[in-house]
Amino acid sequence: MNILVTGAAGFIGSSLCEVLLEDPKIKVVGIDAFIGPTSKQITRQNVQSLLTHPRFTFFEENLLDIEWGAHLQGIDYVYHLAGIPGVRSSWGPEFQSYVENNIEVTQRLLEASKHFPLKKFIYSSTSSVYGEKTGKVTEDATAEPLSPYGITKLTGEYLCHVYRQSFGVPTVILRYFTVYGPRQRSDMAFHKFIKSIIERKPIYIYGDGQQTRDFTYIRDCAVATASVIHAKGVVGETINIGGKERASVLDVIHLLENLVNEKANLKFVSKAIGEPKHTWADISKAEMFLNYQPTVDLNSGLEKEIKYLQTIYKEL
Repeated sequence: MNILVTGAAGFIGSSLCEVLLEDPKIKVVGIDAFIGPTSKQITRQNVQSLLTHPRFTFFEENLLDIEWGAHLQGIDYVYHLAGIPGVRSSWGPEFQSYVENNIEVTQRLLEASKHFPLKKFIYSSTSSVYGEKTGKVTEDATAEPLSPYGITKLTGEYLCHVYRQSFGVPTVILRYFTVYGPRQRSDMAFHKFIKSIIERKPIYIYGDGQQTRDFTYIRDCAVATASVIHAKGVVGETINIGGKERASVLDVIHLLENLVNEKANLKFVSKAIGEPKHTWADISKAEMFLNYQPTVDLNSGLEKEIKYLQTIYKEL
């Protein structure tokens, strides 16, 4: 079984590759351009152990210029995780990078994929496509993104739908809810909070800190994502991947203070534009189609991320 993973050196991508390779029947081709907010030095460490794996092949290429046909030969499944992430940086002139890497790359990969007998094309989307919602959100909720980033990811979803309907590309869409844990991107809240506490620097809180998120531990996310290749009846489906528990930003900081035995220095600033007050995933479809059961609680997951970041920043 041959699987292509774009964004293979990223936070979720590298973790997904590791889970896939636990199956001795799977070979993985990983592609990454090393773009995004996390330094290339840190991102390269994500794939360091994978590079010596006998069933893993890695290519560093610009996904806007790549010859997809050569990489899709013999591939059974595609996981398209590559893209530019982040809500706050998607405003203004940076939007062009989001258009190129989230929309154009997706269209080019789908265009190439229509010529190959893929079994599934799995597209990673985000809870950001929902916008502001109340209560648990099901996949049939109206998509009303609040940011340019969310719009580009929703556009990628629409591209998946039209290539499935027009050319039979067997697309599956996964919407991730705030994934955290070891290798988390440097622009994400937990990474920034932990780094600030370690370095005894202020933590900047957007708004009042009462905003809540559905937090998904990286291993749970990767296992759910990997399980799509074995799932029946998922082509054409959109599936939420959420976590074991929700918490507010201030709740998380309190947990971090207890775990590192340090008091955080909080600085409250204006609410971020384009971010919903609350997110909460209904994961019924993931439970049904993927047999998904998140297992890692927030406290344990944060403890693992702290240990990872302590190691990373000690080495730099």
